[in-house]
Amino acid sequence: MTPTSVAIIGAGTMGAGIAQWFAQQMLPTVLCDTNEVQLAKALVNIHASWDKLVEKEKLTACQVSQMKSLLETKPIASVSPKMSLVIEAIIEDLAIKKSVFASLDQQFAPTTVFATNTSSFPIALLATSVSPERQKKLLGLHFFNPATLLKLVEVIAGPVTDPSLAQNLYTWFEQNGKEPALCADTPGFIVNRVARSFYGEALRIVSGDDEAQFKEVDRLMREVGEFKMGPFELMDLIGVDINYAVTSSVWEALEKSPRLTPHPLQKKLVDEKRFGKKTKRGFYVYP
Repeated sequence: MTPTSVAIIGAGTMGAGIAQWFAQQMLPTVLCDTNEVQLAKALVNIHASWDKLVEKEKLTACQVSQMKSLLETKPIASVSPKMSLVIEAIIEDLAIKKSVFASLDQQFAPTTVFATNTSSFPIALLATSVSPERQKKLLGLHFFNPATLLKLVEVIAGPVTDPSLAQNLYTWFEQNGKEPALCADTPGFIVNRVARSFYGEALRIVSGDDEAQFKEVDRLMREVGEFKMGPFELMDLIGVDINYAVTSSVWEALEKSPRLTPHPLQKKLVDEKRFGKKTKRGFYVYP
């Protein structure tokens, strides 16, 4: 399968980044969201990002002009039913995702491939919301933030996904500068399964809501562990709410293993709407 046109459902940080990356591959790309303000904001941010790349001479003005012409924003109902690939990148909520896929299944042509950017839910669970024929064309494509810079894409086939579909997309991503990984359809796949310990142990090490302790753990992980970011910095970048939702999902799916138990401190931040950089406060305060 070679994508010829792409629709991204969800104009949050992740969805906008995925849309930007596909447009940079010179593919007709549509970004959709029910929130018109969020959709407009995403487009402004993408255009600003491209303009900065022109200033830095990493892209030409001609390239950016073409990318801008290829990227559209529309309500989902206005998207052509003949899109070759539709990627869901909305909130990490199983019921909402299933509802969206059930609706998309009615809208798009039988030839359209469906993908989910879920970071934790098994593809098998999401596939139950679409027709048996569509299940063969549904898989996981899990990008990482920022999608325009991080090369990894987890490619996950569900139990009835056409095996050639995952392999063909793996090859296509590889040819377009990504570093794909074929993953088994298990909760958290590879990265988010391993990362639970990175976040969980860091939360257990600190004694409470203490920024000085967060800074010390992050500093040690960067300077000694040679991680690019410490666990608290990374949770703030990803979104504390998203990280907590993924932790809860993986914990539930793996029979509430004690080592994966969501931490009360993370729940405290979510309850206080301290989601990280996007709300200007998470484990840290941002200007």
